[in-house]
Amino acid sequence: MTTTSPDLWHHYGRTRAATERAVPRAFRWTWSQDSGPGPEVLGDLNGRRIGDLGAGAARHAAHLATHHQPDWVTAVDASPAQHAMATDLFGHLAPCLSILQSDVVEHLHTMAGSYDMLYSVFGAVDFTDPQELLPAASTALRPGGRLVFSTLAHYLNGAPAQPDVVHADIPAKTPDGEPTTMRRWVLQEHVWAKLLDGAGFTGIDVDVLPTTTGEPRTATTLLVTAFRPTA
Repeated sequence: MTTTSPDLWHHYGRTRAATERAVPRAFRWTWSQDSGPGPEVLGDLNGRRIGDLGAGAARHAAHLATHHQPDWVTAVDASPAQHAMATDLFGHLAPCLSILQSDVVEHLHTMAGSYDMLYSVFGAVDFTDPQELLPAASTALRPGGRLVFSTLAHYLNGAPAQPDVVHADIPAKTPDGEPTTMRRWVLQEHVWAKLLDGAGFTGIDVDVLPTTTGEPRTATTLLVTAFRPTA
């Protein structure tokens, strides 16, 4: 008998989607989404092939497809609920924006040498074993391609990030509201750098973007950039 896992992202973003349906005018990497660098971190987007890993409602992907000139952007997310929400909000941006429901690692393995840029804004890089995701991302990039992701510099409760490749079980809810947990990787800077190096990336850079708000559950952001070697 085949069973499927509950969609732990079923509830995420629903309230916002009911009232904020326009393509965002800004793209931010920080947890607070109110300051810091924007899409310029990705470099020249004109004619590029871009993948958003763990895109959720695809707001960042929609911004790139609308306000820049990529060849195409693929917004990938494993959640059926998030895929449906993204399609409802931004399906009209096809073919420049493609919204795909898929396990991110499986998708990357089918796209060897296809992407110029891959990015994640607190997305799949946070919630997928990096020992599986980062090598797959390297495979999916063209030589010289770039991976950029933002991730938590520490846990939302203020606890320090892990000094090794260890996940935490964080609270989540099933579609019917039952409490459960999901895995999240919150790692120190040197751990990310070591993982990227082991996956074959070069030019690895980790920037710390401090929080600028005093809101609850805010956090400092790590902004990580790496490249697939050209040869």
